[in-house]
Amino acid sequence: MSGNLYFVPTPVGNLEDMTFRAIKTLKEVDYILCEDTRTSGVLLKHYEIAKPLKSYHLHNEHQATDKVVQDLQNGVNIALITDAGTPGISDPGYLLAKACADNNIEMICLPGATAFVPALVVSGLPNNEFVFAGFLPPKKGRQTKLKQLAEEKRTVVLYESPHKINTTLEQIKTFFGEHTRVSLSREISKKFEETKRGSIDELIAFSQSKTLKGEIVLVINNSI
Repeated sequence: MSGNLYFVPTPVGNLEDMTFRAIKTLKEVDYILCEDTRTSGVLLKHYEIAKPLKSYHLHNEHQATDKVVQDLQNGVNIALITDAGTPGISDPGYLLAKACADNNIEMICLPGATAFVPALVVSGLPNNEFVFAGFLPPKKGRQTKLKQLAEEKRTVVLYESPHKINTTLEQIKTFFGEHTRVSLSREISKKFEETKRGSIDELIAFSQSKTLKGEIVLVINNSI
């Protein structure tokens, strides 16, 4: 009988956001796949979880997936975690999920932490329908993607890094228009969590007035 693959969300900032079920699952599997053994080691030590850790990240997932699938087929129960949030959401996980689906291996994804949901909820923008676009592609692909997203009538959610945020906000103004409403959330669930809402011009001024740190979530709507 094949083993099960568990996608286990981990806190995006506050360690207390870990669920009872997530802790129980990590204690019961045979081993844990993680992006960075050092980062995940801190979390596991905090919750007294003593399980073998194996690296599984963007740079080795193509090579590692076959071995993981083989272990699952041999009855090994495995959990996949990332440094923060839900595996497969702008993090490694898709390739492994596809391989398991192709091989009829049971997958269970636990509900839990992800950065974009809290940001969307507190944005004050329509959230009954939305598009989650994750991180924008690099270089010229960014403008092409933004141009496509600007055609959306639904709210758009993006992830962005601090060193690109000023450029991205300027590009949003260019493609979405000057009447666009934006909510910027950063450091979700951490001590310095912050959300700024307003027009695109107000968000540009806010971003340029200070050095922003931490992962940023942008929620955008140009149809209200």
